[in-house]
Amino acid sequence: MSQAGAAPSICFVIPYFGKWPFWMPFFLAGCRANPTVDWLLFSDCGELPDCPPNVRVVATSYTDYCDRVSARLGIDFHPANPYKLCDLKPALGYIHEVELAGYDFWAFGDLDLVFGDLRAYFTAERLAKKDVFSTHARRISGHCCILRNTAELRELFFRMKDWRTRLANGRHEGLDEGAFSRIFIRRKNWPDALARLTWLLNPWYRRAEFVEAYSTPDAKVAWVDGSRNFPARWFWRQGVLTNDRCSGRAFPYVHFLVWKGRDWKQLAPETFADYPRIAREPAWQVSADGFAALTNAL
Repeated sequence: MSQAGAAPSICFVIPYFGKWPFWMPFFLAGCRANPTVDWLLFSDCGELPDCPPNVRVVATSYTDYCDRVSARLGIDFHPANPYKLCDLKPALGYIHEVELAGYDFWAFGDLDLVFGDLRAYFTAERLAKKDVFSTHARRISGHCCILRNTAELRELFFRMKDWRTRLANGRHEGLDEGAFSRIFIRRKNWPDALARLTWLLNPWYRRAEFVEAYSTPDAKVAWVDGSRNFPARWFWRQGVLTNDRCSGRAFPYVHFLVWKGRDWKQLAPETFADYPRIAREPAWQVSADGFAALTNAL
């Protein structure tokens, strides 16, 4: 547990198998700039060059990891496609209870993010008020969600309907943002005022924070002003993340889900060669065109 006066301790748990993505140097740069937050990665991808001390990679094969999950959950979890691991996110606190011992909060998320100043967003005061923190307004944010590290929260996934069957079936079902979200929020298709009333009557909703962080450009959620005019460039300056639409506002992270699946597939692999050097600079930018140095930034 955190010492008196210290920020509550947080550990992200992320299983990832196959090959590290080309943007990993920038993911690690964001982690390095948040030295009081830890990341625990389970992977067969090998060592991470220039890995900061708050990121720990536990080497394990995909088969061995699935064996561990199966034993802990009492199911046969051996999906052919590692993408099924996304459905495990709500259960990761329970699966990795031993590694998470002593932390105030555990978290699940993805690697397709660049972190800004997480402590400026998830302040001690903010974390003291709720038990679950989603960066979406109407569902759990599967790419970044923080939960209090108690047995009740680690075991909350047991409340998902048919969790055992749905985890064991091998198909990706989006349980993190679907079935797990419905523990907190239901009837989203009702008129807004009536739906929100039902949410407030749910004790689990009252124990959670659902606040849109506006950090996934070009996705379903509109921008801060309600438009589809999203920032084109995001700027990382010594751990502080801004963009070309809201230069005076810092964001906790940028989630480049859409760029990764659309624009970045057209990038030439040779452009990645300089990424490790750029990621070590005090400032850089990310856009649909990938990552680039940020000159005259400081």
